[in-house]
Amino acid sequence: MKTRSLLFGLLSLLLLAMEGCGSGSATHNATGMIYEVVVVMDKAAWTSPAGEAIKAQLHSDVPGLPQSEASFKITYCTPDQFNNLLTYVRNILIVKIDSSQYTKVSLKAERDRYAKNQVVMVMNAPSIESIVEHMQTHPTSIIDYFNQVEIDRMINIYSSQYSSLVMKHVKKAFDIQIKVPADMNSYRDTTNFFWASNDAKIGRTDLVVYTFPYKDKNTFTADYLIAKRDSVLKQNILGVFPNSYMKTQKIGITYTPLTLSNGKYCGELRGLWEMQGDMMGGPFVSHIRLDEKNNRIVVVEGFVFAPETNKRNYIRRIEAALYTLQLPGEFVEQPAKKQGEKK
Repeated sequence: MKTRSLLFGLLSLLLLAMEGCGSGSATHNATGMIYEVVVVMDKAAWTSPAGEAIKAQLHSDVPGLPQSEASFKITYCTPDQFNNLLTYVRNILIVKIDSSQYTKVSLKAERDRYAKNQVVMVMNAPSIESIVEHMQTHPTSIIDYFNQVEIDRMINIYSSQYSSLVMKHVKKAFDIQIKVPADMNSYRDTTNFFWASNDAKIGRTDLVVYTFPYKDKNTFTADYLIAKRDSVLKQNILGVFPNSYMKTQKIGITYTPLTLSNGKYCGELRGLWEMQGDMMGGPFVSHIRLDEKNNRIVVVEGFVFAPETNKRNYIRRIEAALYTLQLPGEFVEQPAKKQGEKK
């Protein structure tokens, strides 16, 4: 099973020199919608197999959703049209094809070139054929990078805007920290199980946290974790009808090992949930970590219920929050207030 890093394997591509130095002179804030990319490319190349390959990757389905949803919305323009407001969009892909300058395909990303909080990726290539070959060899290189950029942006928001209620309860119950969307203020706290929700009428998003003892390395397998998930959620998330409860749909489940930015191992379980005995369901994503200090497994999971609505942005939003999880020893304890000291 292929291991992905926090950059989803992009750093392993030898052809990609990521994170070039920005100009530092950007004054405008980046614009555009989340998961939107402006593609700048000659018209002839855009309508060629190279352009089709780029479109196919950016429009590829988001994994783990119950219906087809494109990873990114594309706004296309030619190089002479790339000016004014288009230069301020948050995600930009510029494709340059020139056999006199380039001998192979290379990718380079630069932050804040035209606007603050912006990423501009430049693809240089000698030919249309070389782009097609590159896209076949690295079928997720572009979307993996832009996906991680959007997740990082959301994590940055959570650094200052998060639910203090959830933070307080998970710290008390599990001695961990996690920063989730500030609107998640409805919760249920039971023994070894915490459940929070935004209770939204459209795009309901929930978070659950639970732990169990670590036994051996076989814990980090899809079969074991799915069985554990079903066992825990059957007891704790019940439907409105008798004998109805949450369970995992067995089709389409993926388990992926991740290496986080702090070098720690994390298992990612992604797929669909459903209510046994009820007509409810949606996508979920779980992060599974080993708490070595306490010899236990910590699971943080986000799931979405948004019938007849696109779910990509909802699941990505809660997925970003999972990356903020800090286990004992990974966060700095705040000193206790002395009696009479102002809070």
